[in-house]
Amino acid sequence: MPTYRKVKNRWRAEVRLKGKYKSKTFSTKAEAREWATDVESTLTGKREGSAHLIRDAFERYAREVSMDKKGAKWELVRLNLLGRYDLADVSFAHLAAEDLAVWRDWRLREVSGATVNRELNLISSVFERARKEWGWCVSNPVRDISRPKKPRPRDRRISDEEIERVLCVLGYDENDEATTCQQLTRVLFLLGIETAMRRGEMMALRWSDIHLQQRYVSIVDSKNLDQRDVPLTTRAVELLERLTQEGEGPFSFSSDTASTLFRRAVKKAEIDGLRLHDSRHEGLTRLARKLDVLDLARMVGHRNPRSLMIYYNATVSEIASRLD
Repeated sequence: MPTYRKVKNRWRAEVRLKGKYKSKTFSTKAEAREWATDVESTLTGKREGSAHLIRDAFERYAREVSMDKKGAKWELVRLNLLGRYDLADVSFAHLAAEDLAVWRDWRLREVSGATVNRELNLISSVFERARKEWGWCVSNPVRDISRPKKPRPRDRRISDEEIERVLCVLGYDENDEATTCQQLTRVLFLLGIETAMRRGEMMALRWSDIHLQQRYVSIVDSKNLDQRDVPLTTRAVELLERLTQEGEGPFSFSSDTASTLFRRAVKKAEIDGLRLHDSRHEGLTRLARKLDVLDLARMVGHRNPRSLMIYYNATVSEIASRLD
């Protein structure tokens, strides 16, 4: 990447590449950047794509790459949003890491650091495709900027009282069959606590994936697309047995609907800071008391068991009791 230094009231552009060094001073930084880009392209022998806008890359990536991904919906929405920013109107020839840094700082005033990191990951993927396969650029400026600090992972526990309050609002009855979206949402909530499955994994279940007699379900991991079998607790089996076996699977409504219904129930129950996804964290915490870390990793689809160690936070007294 070229570097730019302000010398008195002028800008000096410096390019170091393949053992060669070139520099020149200009009145404005924009002129310095344009010169440096041309020099870099000449030295690398790659001038393709200099006229392409970042927006062009977002649109092409959406057509050729995102459509084949499991998370296509999120990526397409995000690429469309990114295409509305001024950043998208800059050409590859003139975009520098400084431009992305300015955008990052502006975006951080609007959304969380975690969201900005996800968007930067997507932008970086676009640049890598443009660099490696399209010949539109020679470098990835996302690599040259610092990232927002990762937030601490959510450690929201769910108390038995909170569970009862949410179930009461959702109309829970042990003897009822779950048929309405609201009743099915309560099953999702409880099943997440019992199995630590992700919401998307539960909602993608088909009846052919559910083996109640053998006490397991087969799912395609929503993160890494691997297939795995998830063992079921007695309680999980009971929850699934109460579902009406109609259609392709037990949960025939959208994930957004489930989130909305749960959010409304939490608000009506006057509970703060509880999300439907927190059932997975609660499930992991409870299962960690029963399974060793390798078995838990296999059950919940974590390739790196070390990422589960936060759930093994037994007190000294609890550890001592296991020694007897």
